[in-house]
Amino acid sequence: MIHRYVFHNDELRPVEKTRWSPGQAGLICGWGLFTTVRIVRGEAFAYERHWRRLEKDASLTRLPLSYSGARVRVMLQETIRGNNVKEGCARIYLVWNTVGGWRSEEKMPDVDLVITTADLPHYPDIARLTVREHGRHAAHPLAGVKTISWLNSVWSLAEAHDQGFDEVVLLNERGEVSECTAANIFAAKNGKVITPPLSSGCLEGVTRGVLMEIAGEANTSVVEQTMRLEDLYNADEVFITSTNRNAVGVKEIAGHAIADGKTGPITQKLDEAFEAYINDYVERRLATSR
Repeated sequence: MIHRYVFHNDELRPVEKTRWSPGQAGLICGWGLFTTVRIVRGEAFAYERHWRRLEKDASLTRLPLSYSGARVRVMLQETIRGNNVKEGCARIYLVWNTVGGWRSEEKMPDVDLVITTADLPHYPDIARLTVREHGRHAAHPLAGVKTISWLNSVWSLAEAHDQGFDEVVLLNERGEVSECTAANIFAAKNGKVITPPLSSGCLEGVTRGVLMEIAGEANTSVVEQTMRLEDLYNADEVFITSTNRNAVGVKEIAGHAIADGKTGPITQKLDEAFEAYINDYVERRLATSR
């Protein structure tokens, strides 16, 4: 559940006093962007990476971006303080109000900014995945863009939960592994870690990017490689990553047991290296704010 105070455009206000309108055309048709940021010790982890991705996605979708990253960071920190969040997560939404014809005559900014915070969601220590064909369309010009049009992902995840699974391996139109609904996916074989390339239609995840940079600290490397289900089924280890769960091992994919059903040593080492990276980032941020 989101916390009580929400930053909306220009001020922090209680959620019950935050108004959305059916006249906001982007809200109705899903023409907007969002990102989820991890909050650690009251700091927004890797905010710069999240903002760069938002800028890139705004350019691709032609969404006018009148806010600077520095300004939004101040607003984000005000929301974190207002809700007294030490450990949790935040979402930054940008919704294009004046695109399209189904809009009202209300006075409103071209783009609505909304920032919310919440507690960290609960995830299992090790995950069970199912599979969905045609879950991603890699050839689409907006593949990999994190839009508020999120129905395909939340619907696929709800279907998986109804079947007793924790997440879904989404295949693209070529039958290649792309990602999960809200996580990137990796496979380790003979000490080598692979993950689908962006051309698979997957999101350029922030955690994914950090792991690719720091993998050497776990005495391994992460490389992009086209993957099929067989690469997952035959892997020594499979794990998924996202903003709110670091690296989580996978014990089953659609009835196929992965290794011995336990979190593998490479997954553990990468998770530890990522946790160390988070702590270093937060320490540096806290040092500059003292």
